[in-house]
Amino acid sequence: MSTRVVIGAQWGDEGKGKIVDLLSDKADYVVRFQGGANAGHTLKFDDKKFVLHLIPSGIFNGDADCVIGNGVVIDPLALVKEIKDVQDMGFSLDGRFFISQTAHVILPYHRLLDQLKEKRRGGDAIGTTGRGIGPAYVSKVSRVGIRMVDLLDRDILRQKIDQNLKDINFALENLYEEPILKTEELMDELESAIQTLEPFICNTTNLLHEGLKNKKSVLLEGAQGTLLDVDHGTYPYVTSSSPTAGGACTGSGIPPTALNKVMGITKAYCTRVGNGPFPTELHEETGEKLREKGAEFGATTGRPRRCGWLDLVALKYVVQLNGMNELTLTKMDVMDGFDEIKVCTGYKINGEETDVFPLSLDDVEAAEPVYTALPGWKNSIRGVTDWNKLPSTAQSYIRFIEEYLGVKFTIISTGPKRSETIVL
Repeated sequence: MSTRVVIGAQWGDEGKGKIVDLLSDKADYVVRFQGGANAGHTLKFDDKKFVLHLIPSGIFNGDADCVIGNGVVIDPLALVKEIKDVQDMGFSLDGRFFISQTAHVILPYHRLLDQLKEKRRGGDAIGTTGRGIGPAYVSKVSRVGIRMVDLLDRDILRQKIDQNLKDINFALENLYEEPILKTEELMDELESAIQTLEPFICNTTNLLHEGLKNKKSVLLEGAQGTLLDVDHGTYPYVTSSSPTAGGACTGSGIPPTALNKVMGITKAYCTRVGNGPFPTELHEETGEKLREKGAEFGATTGRPRRCGWLDLVALKYVVQLNGMNELTLTKMDVMDGFDEIKVCTGYKINGEETDVFPLSLDDVEAAEPVYTALPGWKNSIRGVTDWNKLPSTAQSYIRFIEEYLGVKFTIISTGPKRSETIVL
C-alpha cells in the first residue's frame, strides 16, 4: 500500500497530468485535492490528446476510482461538459467517479466577479484565468459558500443564492455598473447540471478512509505548483488554494500520517503563466526557443508561457517545503540541441549572494540569478525509455540537479506521450 501525492514543484504546468496518468494504473484511488477548472492537465496516449480540468488524470489508465476532493472548487457546467467529453471517448465513469459533498461550487457570479475585478485592476492585474476560482474561495472562507451537497436540495440552494445575491447585486449595480443577477435564472441554468452530477456526489472522506483501512493505494493529484501556493508562493501572484503536500491532506480528508511518498514534478527548465516575479526568465532568443520547442502555451487559456532556465534555488525551497522524497523530470527532450545549459544555483540580492529562496516579494523581484553552465547535447533524446541510452551530458545534467537538491529522480519524461518515459 502507498499513499503518494504528486506536487508541482514550480509555477505549475510541469506535466503532472502525464505522470498521474502513468502512475494511476497501479492506484486504487486517484484524488484531485485543490484548484478548479483553471488548471489544464494534458494527456497524450494512443495518438490521442485530451485536456482534463477537473476530473482526475487517472480516469484513462487502469480502473482506479477517481475522486474530486473537498478542497476543489467546482464549476458544475464545466464539469458536466468534461464528463460528456470523457464518455464520448468511450470511458465510463459509472461506479468509479465520486465528487465530495463538501467541495464548494463556482457559480456564474463568481466568474463574473473574477473578470470584473481583473479588468478593474488594469495594469496591476494578477493574471487569473477568469473562471471564478478566487471569488469561489473567497465565498468559502467568508462562510457564504455553496457546497455540492447544497445542490441536492433546491430549496436550500435557492435560499443561499438569494442571500448571496443581495451583496453581489449591490456591488454589480453600484461599483461595476453592471446588470444585476436573478436567483431563478441561476437556478434554471444549474438544473440540468445538477441532475447529471447528483449520482456522483457522496461522502468521499469516508470513502478514502475505508480505502486506507483496507490497505488500498491512493494517488493524490495537485493542480498548479508550489510557487503558486497562497501561503508559500510568490504572493499575491498566486492561486487561491494550497497545491502542496499539506494541501493534499486538507483537500482530501486524508491524514498526514498516511502520506509515505511525496513526488515533486519539475521541468528541465522553468515556465510561468501570468504576472509575478520570475528570476530566471529569458526575454531573448533562448526564451523563445524554449517556448517553441516546449509548446509552452496554456492548456486552459492558450496564453504563451514565460520561459527561463531551471531555478534550483526555488526548487530546493519547494523540495524542503513539501518534504519531497522522489522527483520527476519532465520535458527533458526540449533541451536537445543546446551547446550549453544553464541552471540557477544562487541569487544575488542587493549585492549579497544566497542560495535561500526569499519570502519577500521585493527580494524575489530583485533577485539576480547566479548560473552554473553545463554542457548540452546535440542528438535527440525524444522518446528514449532507457537511462543508458541518454547522452552522458544529459545524465550529468540530471545528476547535477539531484546532487544540489539531495533527492533522486525516479521518472524522466522524454516526450509528451505516456510511453515516452524512463522509469528508474
